[in-house]
Amino acid sequence: MNVPIPDGYAGLRFPWESPPAEGEATEVAEGMLWARLPLPMALDHVNVYFLRETDGWTMVDTGFASRRTRAILDRLRAGPLGGRPIVRVLATHHHPDHVGLAGDLQRDGAELMMTRTAWLMARMLQLDAQPVPPPETVAFCRRYGMDPDVLARRSAERPFNFADCVAPMPVGYRRIREGERLEIGGRLWDVHRGDGHAPEHAVLYEADGDLVLGGDQLLPGISPNLGLYPTEPDADPVGDWLDACRRLAPLAREDHLVLPGHKLPFRGLPKRMASLERNHTSALDRLHAHLYEPRTGGECFAPLFKRPIDEGTYGLAFFETAAHLNHLWRAGRATRRERGDGVWLWQAAAA
Repeated sequence: MNVPIPDGYAGLRFPWESPPAEGEATEVAEGMLWARLPLPMALDHVNVYFLRETDGWTMVDTGFASRRTRAILDRLRAGPLGGRPIVRVLATHHHPDHVGLAGDLQRDGAELMMTRTAWLMARMLQLDAQPVPPPETVAFCRRYGMDPDVLARRSAERPFNFADCVAPMPVGYRRIREGERLEIGGRLWDVHRGDGHAPEHAVLYEADGDLVLGGDQLLPGISPNLGLYPTEPDADPVGDWLDACRRLAPLAREDHLVLPGHKLPFRGLPKRMASLERNHTSALDRLHAHLYEPRTGGECFAPLFKRPIDEGTYGLAFFETAAHLNHLWRAGRATRRERGDGVWLWQAAAA
């Protein structure tokens, strides 16, 4: 029986009312377990999945590399996993909550499976530790209109480094790619590519079955962050996201059980695909209307976010705003010009 639909989840159905408790697991399909690992942020968890193999388990995504996460994983090994080893790790994308423990598990003998771009990004970022933000980051944030007080403070502080919560990753992995069919946990899976939230994000659909490993590409209730960062300042993550939504939408079926990277497993994927695209096209329209007069990026939070932006969420909001502004500019819907202090001013383009 499906539970009542929470606000903001219209059209979706949730087979489980609540997630498994810490250190425990819920069977979501034969030979397939769902567990949660904690995150020290507003989105306070990541979902991980275990698929039973003849010689152990395949783990999908890993959580942060932290003392607490390692202890919970040990409890899962001793309990729901029955003492059998994790022999393979599939990371859907390169973000630290999905790849943090991959290196530890590799050193324990597990094979790591990722798309090429995801692995290269993860290993590059894991090696790049910075005591203060590099000048390119400071210049990027100034140009996009970060609040001067916030920028001054962040420029002097040690930034978040990927290696803070990602274990060192050994050389070597097994590449997976779009169009490939894999056998994992006694099931066949077709690999498709997401984009926007993370480059070459893997989304796996069970061949001749109803399971989907959605990672952060297919989340219920929330849209993943689409940020523009100084690592690739001319990128268009919003355009990549919209292209991925249109590419994946024809694959969606009502009977699919989506196993997402966060929140609860759900059914109703066709409606969710439509809303994932609509969320950002609507946000772009609101932002375009907001640019009736010239504004800096830091003055453009209001049309994009339906909640106050505090210090804890400022960074994600800033980089997502930059991505939406850059998309409007690339699409010819907005202009940008440099103010005397080097900050860009954005304005809706004439019709």
